[in-house]
Parts: sequence; structure tokens; C-alpha cells
Amino acid sequence: MEVLYPKCAGLDVHKDSVVACARLQEGRTVRREIKTFGTTTSALLELSAWLAEHEVTHVSLEATGVYWKPVWHVLEPDFTLVLANAAHIKNVPGRKTDVNDATWDADLLAHGLIRSSFVPPAPIDALRTLMRTRKQLMRERTQHVQRIQKTLEDANLKLASVIADVVGVSGRAVLRALIAGETKPQVLLDMTTGRLKAKRTVLLEALTGRVQRHHRFLLKLHLEQLEGLEKAIAELDAEATVMLEPFRIQIARLKTLPGVKDVAAASILADVGTDMTRFDTAGHLISWAGLCPRSDESAGKRRSTRVRKGAPWLKTLLVQCAWAAVRKKDGYLRAQFTRLRARRGAKKAIVAIAASLLRAIYFILRDGVDYHDLGSDFCDRTDKAAATRALVRRLIGLGYTVELTPAAA
Repeated sequence: MEVLYPKCAGLDVHKDSVVACARLQEGRTVRREIKTFGTTTSALLELSAWLAEHEVTHVSLEATGVYWKPVWHVLEPDFTLVLANAAHIKNVPGRKTDVNDATWDADLLAHGLIRSSFVPPAPIDALRTLMRTRKQLMRERTQHVQRIQKTLEDANLKLASVIADVVGVSGRAVLRALIAGETKPQVLLDMTTGRLKAKRTVLLEALTGRVQRHHRFLLKLHLEQLEGLEKAIAELDAEATVMLEPFRIQIARLKTLPGVKDVAAASILADVGTDMTRFDTAGHLISWAGLCPRSDESAGKRRSTRVRKGAPWLKTLLVQCAWAAVRKKDGYLRAQFTRLRARRGAKKAIVAIAASLLRAIYFILRDGVDYHDLGSDFCDRTDKAAATRALVRRLIGLGYTVELTPAAA
């Protein structure tokens, strides 16, 4: 097998140590140098100097948690790095040691058998960290809202049944009054904004309960946690706004997609970046995100059509955007969803819509254009014969005899 990189290295990265194997080939002679380094900054600089001393040009390392990132940042300026998916370069079972792992990585790299994972540039990587942290904080906020609702139900206060947002302006006024010790329904109702849709008698009935000391303590605890999270999210949004300034044109174009607004556009950009040349085609991007069926065939039979594992942060976000996009009337995505849902079910149909959104994102970022909706009648316009056959089959299935007569021009 042809050797592409005669002087390369494989790294087996751990939390506190890095095992390096330098594979040095001259002619048909292959020499390997093994050495273990720490993961502190000074130790990684020593690793960089050791690799340079051996004239290494390419370095491979596995994506192990977050431990690979400091190694990557130190070595990136001086070497061509390849980030390998650990599942793609597994060695033969029964021969696993740190040294063997590093040696195996170096051998695969030398022959060009490692496909590098997508590593975004530093500005996009920093934005990705912020947006993923924001999503985690929003999840925690939602959990505290649910715990507040649980506590209210335990006190037999049906606040969530009569107020759309328990932690809105009226809801928080009632919660603070309950924490302060107020239990009279009339007083609690007077603290709201007066714009609640439910009738006054219904509101008074919902605010009648049995609030005890531990209920007040839990409501105070969760409300303080909720407000702390909201403050952190606001600060994070302000920081993200500054970091998004160089990408405001791309963000504006992504927002032309149905179902994509400010936060979603920033999160999408943070996950896929702006340089679409990293993906050969839109299909490669969809495959990387895990929004296409896996290849699982044996003896000519397709065993599974489940979507493959991919970018979990991006996949879940696009599915949420897809549910919002299919609510737009007279749009191509809604028509596509309706057509697929009839044959494949809602879950498979919405994944297909998410893949369509990602395909559009690829061309928007690659060509620098806005989204152009094809229209709800796109399929009928492009393949009129297929649409006609489908309608005829439907009518025949309902028991009718169909005779087609072309309309006059």
C-alpha cells in the first residue's frame, strides 16, 4: 500500500497523558519512536518540539471528550493535524494498549486511511461553545419552571391551568406573594396585570389552595435559580451578539428560511461554520449531521433505514426548526411534509424536512444567497404526470371510474 506521509505521528490522548508514536520511513525502512508526555501547557510544548525534532509533518489524534482540544491548539500552528473519529479507526480486539493505539493511528495516517473530522476555525468554535452553553442553560431554566409548576400542583394551586406562562409578569407577581406568605385568592388576583383571559371566578377558584411552609421555601428556591439562569442567558446573549458581528450577513440570510430566527440562525452557523468547501456536496453535510438513512444492507436486503448518528446539537435544532417551518401555509416545505407524512408517517417526514432545511443552508452559505421558496405546487409543476397518476389511483381506490379529458386551452 502506498505511503502518503513518510514522517507522521499518532497520538493517544488522555486526561493527564499523551502517548506519541512518531512513524519515520526512509525507503523501505520504518522506524518508530515512542514517548509519553503530560497534558500541561509546558508538556504539550515539549511534545511539539519532539515532533519537530523528528521532522514530523502530519499528526493524527482521536476526538476523546474535550481532552484533544488543548493538544490541537498547541500543535495546530506547526503541523497538519487530522482529528479521527475513534469509532472509525478501531484496532483488532485483544491488542489494545496506549502504545498500540498510538502506533496504529500513525500507521493508518501514513497510508492516508484516516478521514479527518470537521474542526471549525477558532471564531466559530468559540461561538459554538457559547450557543451550546445557552441551550444547556435554557434546558435548566425549563426544568425549574416545571418544578415550580409541580410545587404549585402539590399545594393545589391550579395556576398553570389559567395562566399561559406561570413565570410571566402575572405569574411571578403571584409567586412572590405566595413566598411572602399571602394566601388569600382575592389579594393574589389583584396582584396580576388584570389582562388574564380566564374569568374572575375561575381565577379565584384556581388560586385557592393549601400552601404550607415547605411550598414557600421550594418556590423561593426555584424562582431564585430561575432568575439567576435568566440573568446568565442575557449576559451570554450579549456576548454572542458581539461575536456574531462579523457574520451578520450570513445570519440575515439564514433568517430568510422558514422556521429559523435569531437564536436558531446563530446556533446553525456555530455548528456548520461559514466555509462550505469543507463538505464536497450538500449530501455530505446532511450525512455529517446524521439526517440521512444509514447504509445497512446484507445479501441484497436493506436491514435498517434509521438515520445515522451525527451532530446531535445540530440535528435536534433542525428538527425543531422543521416543525416551525411546516406551519407556514402555501410553502414548499409544508407541501413536502404533507406528502411524505401520508406515506412514511410524521416522524420520518419531519426528519426529511430537517434535511431539506440543511440542504438549503448549504447553498445559502456556499453561494451567498437568500432562501427562495419553491411554492406548494412545485412537485405538481415539475412532474404533472406523476401527480395525475397519484390522484387517479386515489379515486380508483375510493371506487370511482376515472376518465381523463384535457381541458381546453
